Amino acid sequence: MKVINPATGEFVRDYTEHTPEEASIGVEQAHEAFLSWRRTGFAHRAELMNRAAGVLRDRKEEFARLMTLEMGKPISQAIAEVEKCAWVCEYYAENAETHLEQEEIGSTASRSFVTFQPIGVVLAVMPWNFPFWQVFRFAAPALIAGNAGVLKHASNVPGCALAIEDVFRQAGFPDHLFRTLLIGASKVDAVVEHPLIKAATLTGSTPAGRAVASKAGEVLKKTVMELGGSDPYVILEDADLDSAIPACVTARLLNTGQSCINGKRFIVVAAVREQFEEAFVQEMASRTVGDPFDPGTEIGPMARNDLRDEVHGQVEASIAGGARVLLGCEVPDRPGAWYPPSVLTDVGPGTPAYDDEIFGPVAGIIPVQDEKEAVRVANDTIFGLGAAVFTADIERGERIAAEELDAGCCFVNDFVRSDPRLPFGGVKESGYGRELSHYGIREFMNIKTVYIR
Repeated sequence: MKVINPATGEFVRDYTEHTPEEASIGVEQAHEAFLSWRRTGFAHRAELMNRAAGVLRDRKEEFARLMTLEMGKPISQAIAEVEKCAWVCEYYAENAETHLEQEEIGSTASRSFVTFQPIGVVLAVMPWNFPFWQVFRFAAPALIAGNAGVLKHASNVPGCALAIEDVFRQAGFPDHLFRTLLIGASKVDAVVEHPLIKAATLTGSTPAGRAVASKAGEVLKKTVMELGGSDPYVILEDADLDSAIPACVTARLLNTGQSCINGKRFIVVAAVREQFEEAFVQEMASRTVGDPFDPGTEIGPMARNDLRDEVHGQVEASIAGGARVLLGCEVPDRPGAWYPPSVLTDVGPGTPAYDDEIFGPVAGIIPVQDEKEAVRVANDTIFGLGAAVFTADIERGERIAAEELDAGCCFVNDFVRSDPRLPFGGVKESGYGRELSHYGIREFMNIKTVYIR
């Protein structure tokens, strides 16, 4: 596995992949660790999870620099990502026991209840865009619930993958309870099929999700899928644009536009279209592009050249389909995987900016006449991860978010983000299952009925 600095295009280092035999041994070792770990109490597990949070905070500068080097994340955002990982560890250290308490249920038995029991080794197939957070939002609940985990991380962030394994080791978790497998995508099927793997979770593209879910289905193993998104942001005529526009720009440019829950389609009613476009373009152009190791940088390079080229191809196809350029949309003449903050308007059906997920710093503005059309366009997508609506009428916004937008996470007057306290996941081709909160920790448990006469 080769690490290439996306800001410069320079080679960083090689990592040796695990062989299929080594990967199989890793799964077996994780299972052996699970057999004793499942018998430990929540107090002990919580103590270790809090230690993991401490390791993350103590080494946050080191881990942030590793992220920035491997996938180009602006350093200030990388530090914030490590802090968020510490938060999810602390959240589950405090709440896991309550989330997994037995539930008494009345029946014809003298006593009947539901108990939540760990299932074993869970495979996590994770992406490069949030190389620490995506892993910890799976690992913190899975491990504290009594499971073990093996990680197949993206091939361009092997250093991050090994560093995460080291966090749990340094925190005092049992050896091999959490293992990183340095393997390519072609070797994932064999791990899914391993008899000691009991379930799998994947965060990534919809095609990747289909592949892993299909293989897991063949061997009847549960999966949780958090897949692509093309989040709609509905801007109604009574929206406070002074607050809506910075939120929308942050939603589009966070992580250099490389997030499943980035705002991607900005659906603007006619009454405020001109005002929105002018201010939105100004705000997009004002964000600082530069060296990702500079704390003042807001937008760094994209993670790889091929990903940048794919985004530019989508932009060109959208322009050919009738979209107009308001900002950017040209590949800069410099080494590295750079792409500027870009805005398209008059985006219509049949173009990538309308139909597909553009995984980079490109916003598509879709003009509509009114709320009814805005909701129709927002839902006119194969995806359903996040959505947002901006309006001065809170009751109106709540109604639209709760009842009318087809997405797993709907926000009013703010941009979509994940929070350990709230369930996270999507519908349609954005996946199924939930992560985080008490919903997430129960996904990989045996929800067992006990009936006593």
